[in-house]
Amino acid sequence: MDVTSFKIDHDRLQRGVYVSRKDYVGDHCITTFDVRMKLCNTEPPMEISAVHSVEHLLAVYMRSEESGVADELIYIGPMGCRTGMYMIMKGDLSPEDVLDLLRRAYKSVLDFEGVVPYTTSDTCGNCNEHNLTLAKWEARIYYDEVLMNMKPENMTYPQ
Repeated sequence: MDVTSFKIDHDRLQRGVYVSRKDYVGDHCITTFDVRMKLCNTEPPMEISAVHSVEHLLAVYMRSEESGVADELIYIGPMGCRTGMYMIMKGDLSPEDVLDLLRRAYKSVLDFEGVVPYTTSDTCGNCNEHNLTLAKWEARIYYDEVLMNMKPENMTYPQ
C-alpha cells in the first residue's frame, strides 16, 4: 500500500502547509492537507489536551458561515503523532488556496474566550482533556512563526 505521508522525509520536513494527497470521488477532487505545526522528531509534540482543544476550535470556526468554507470542509483533525492537523477539502487545491483560511482559523483560536465548544460529556468523547491556554500557545507559535511567514519550503514536501 502506498501511504504518501509515510514516504516524506520527516527529518527534513518543515512546519507549514502541504498537499498530502489528492483523491477523486467520481469527477470530484478532494485535497488532503498536512497542516504541520511542529518539527517532527525534534520538538515535543503537542500535549493531547492542547491538540484536542485546537481541533474543536478549528472545526467550529471552519464549519461556521464566517469561514466561507463550511460546505467545502470535509474534515479537520489531529495527526496521530500530534505534530499537526489533517484538513480535507473539496476541490483541487494548493497550499496557497487555503493559506488565508488557515490564517483566519488560527486567529479565531487566538481570539477565542470562554469554554472550548462541545466539551461536555454528551458532545465529546474525551471531555475532560481540553486546555485552552495550551491550545492558544500552540496556535500562537504556528500563526506567528509559520502562517504569517510562509515560504516555498513550507508548502512543498522535501524530496
